[in-house]
Amino acid sequence: MTDLRISGLVKCYEPQARVLDGLDLTVPAGLLAAVLGPSGCGKTTLLRVVAGFLRADAGTVELGGRIVCGPGVHVPPERRRVGIVPQEGALFPHLSVAANVAFGLTGIGRAERRRRTGEMLELVGLPGHGERMPHELSGGQQQRVAVARALAPAPDLVLLDEPFNALDSALRAGVRADVRAALRATGATGLLVTHDQQEALSTADLVAVLREGRVAQCGTPEEVYRRPADLWVAGFVGEAVFLPATVEDGTAATPLGRIPLAGDRRGPGGVVVLRPEQLVLGEAGTRGTCGTVVDVRFYGHDAMVRVAVAGLDEPVAVRVAGPAGVRPGERAAVSVTGEATLHAAP
Repeated sequence: MTDLRISGLVKCYEPQARVLDGLDLTVPAGLLAAVLGPSGCGKTTLLRVVAGFLRADAGTVELGGRIVCGPGVHVPPERRRVGIVPQEGALFPHLSVAANVAFGLTGIGRAERRRRTGEMLELVGLPGHGERMPHELSGGQQQRVAVARALAPAPDLVLLDEPFNALDSALRAGVRADVRAALRATGATGLLVTHDQQEALSTADLVAVLREGRVAQCGTPEEVYRRPADLWVAGFVGEAVFLPATVEDGTAATPLGRIPLAGDRRGPGGVVVLRPEQLVLGEAGTRGTCGTVVDVRFYGHDAMVRVAVAGLDEPVAVRVAGPAGVRPGERAAVSVTGEATLHAAP
């Protein structure tokens, strides 16, 4: 099991345009870290530098204490012991499934190659598929084969470049779970680049949020979601409710009433952050702050209701289980549960 340590990483495509700007990131051995961020923040560049496809302009990349990228050092990709799962699998169309999985198994006997290939196919839930050709598989099965191929040489690190993008939503959850189980079974450290926030939060052990070539916050999915480092991270990762607040005795006075704050917070005030599931919708006249429903969006398992409240420029988002039970134009009360995080006003 190998940890990944990235320190002060810089990569420029143009002299004055830093795609990676002193990026620092540590992924402990055996964990899967998801890298999130808006387009152009450096996610794919980071993956390519770690893989060895690009040379960094400054900084270091260490795998298990071994420097593979640094001043005067650039270990080629084939010597880094890094497995890669690209988008859409990228299987060799002229090779069987077994031959695809065994492609990176060099320097071992034929019997050992067959054993290892069968072991990997079993691990990703495709036993008995070795003789098939890639075009005979579904998209989800092709991605599983790509994962088996990456894991077969027992790499120290597995890089996953948005590997589930081509799959429909019904397949994604199942394939993600299988891939996560396979990584855990082999003990490989993983780095997943994704645009899908739900994917990052539900799959990874750590979530690193990138902004302009640096890590804005890195922590467990719950830490990043519940305790965002700043207002930008709060707004980027999931839905957020921002309320102006003044602070007194560890609570924040807001247009939705007094809300307890996470941690020891003192000072004149700022902006508090809540998540939509912390807001509770009730009938007008009941406990809470009264407002007018302006929008209802039903998603099946839940609904998002936006309520205009006096003193706020934007409606607040309330997540409710199942059907919302209200319509636009109706009056409703909004109350708050749990603690909020406080940030300096922009």
